[in-house]
Amino acid sequence: KQMGIGVYIELGGINTLTSPDSVVDLYATFNQAESQNKSDNIKFGLRQRMKSGKTMLNHSQFLGYTKGPNGVLQVVPEEAEIVREIYKLFVQGKTVNWIATHLTSKGIPTPRGKEKWQTSTIESILTNEKYKGSAVLQKKFTVDFLSKKMKVNEGEVPQYIVDQSHPAIIDPEEWQKVQNEMAVRKAKGKHHNSLSPFSAKIVCGDCGEFYGSKV
Repeated sequence: KQMGIGVYIELGGINTLTSPDSVVDLYATFNQAESQNKSDNIKFGLRQRMKSGKTMLNHSQFLGYTKGPNGVLQVVPEEAEIVREIYKLFVQGKTVNWIATHLTSKGIPTPRGKEKWQTSTIESILTNEKYKGSAVLQKKFTVDFLSKKMKVNEGEVPQYIVDQSHPAIIDPEEWQKVQNEMAVRKAKGKHHNSLSPFSAKIVCGDCGEFYGSKV
């Protein structure tokens, strides 16, 4: 309006250049309230579905799965083998960086179809509960219906866990074993291989660093 540019709203017959500011503000307030009401209704419906155990999982760019005919995640055998190899290598003691380099060297495309694997992608696959056949719903939520800004759920809204929501690629026990190993490695503060039972267990009494095996 300060630049002499008007907006004509056909539904209400309002011109922002000629209509009083109070009328424009009132009209905007009504529309925002209507948008808020629609947003709240949609959120309520989605959360009721989550509460009842109905999953709505994103299948795009998701290694190992695709959307089945009934809407439930369906295993893609060739991709599932890649996921199993990632878990197997990690359990054997390989680092996420080693696994990423290994997959890149083999020419295996990433979930997004890129040539080079990133460590963050490997970590995401290793920690994703969907590979054991479960689903944690509402990991993120929309903070503001106007900006559509998403935020990681840190307890602000309820989360729902649905077990056996779809076919598993990784055995639940193996998946948990990987989570435990991941926690051990992070607690030690540095990336390391666990190829030996002595890895990251012998500590220098002088500097506090781990001893590494040498030939």
